[in-house]
Amino acid sequence: MTDQADRYDRIGVGYARWWAPVLRPAVMELLDRVAPLVGGGERILDIGTGTGQLALEALDRWPGVSVVGVDASSGMRDLAEAEADRRLAAADRDRFTTRVAFADTLPFEAGAFDLALSSFVFQLVPNRARALREARRILPIGGLLAYVTWMPGGERFAADDVYDSLLEELDLEPRGDGGPSGDVASPERAIGELRRAGFADAWAEAGSLAHRFTAEGYFGFLTEFDEATFFEELDGRDRAELSSELRRRLGRLTASDLTMRFPIVFATGRRSRR
Repeated sequence: MTDQADRYDRIGVGYARWWAPVLRPAVMELLDRVAPLVGGGERILDIGTGTGQLALEALDRWPGVSVVGVDASSGMRDLAEAEADRRLAAADRDRFTTRVAFADTLPFEAGAFDLALSSFVFQLVPNRARALREARRILPIGGLLAYVTWMPGGERFAADDVYDSLLEELDLEPRGDGGPSGDVASPERAIGELRRAGFADAWAEAGSLAHRFTAEGYFGFLTEFDEATFFEELDGRDRAELSSELRRRLGRLTASDLTMRFPIVFATGRRSRR
């Protein structure tokens, strides 16, 4: 998990610019799903707050709630704090605080929060069972955990294929497979994991996330976020050749080719009396 924290320290600005907008529709849907349960005054924990997107949207929607955002990356925490300074009125600024902490060792007392939310984090933790038990611990009896994360699969993304083919043609290092996936295998698996962690009324449903890039937007996504380290380490000549040809080929793609579509899962559970 320390490696993940270090990576997000390095790429936080690129994440905020290029990746957070991709995730935003799913974040908004998660908030829509829990909205009927929020009346105001709740203490909310945002597990893996990142740039603060979920936390700040929650504060906009629900006057009176307070949100604590935790993230393993101090760089991401700093971005969330800066975004809160920018977006929140002075009277609301103290409703949002942050801590640097790992999802499986939360620095809070048992029952400290009424609601725990998380977006696209539980696929990253080394031990999801332990992280789910920690989420349960900081909730009171009947407190709700609601999260959204990736499921395996999805359609082939033509823009990715263009990039991978170009790396091969230019005899450059191919992208790695990223190691074992922590994606939740299915809604049924999500329900089982929640039950084993001590949650009752466990529920999960498959969804989908689509995002249409422009050609230049996908180029920025690669060079400033997803493949930023690789581009930085290329020598100047290779970088210039790869960048020029990549821009040219991406410019020939259709809107459909530039639309990323992936399966996601929404899941909720309440802390049981056990």
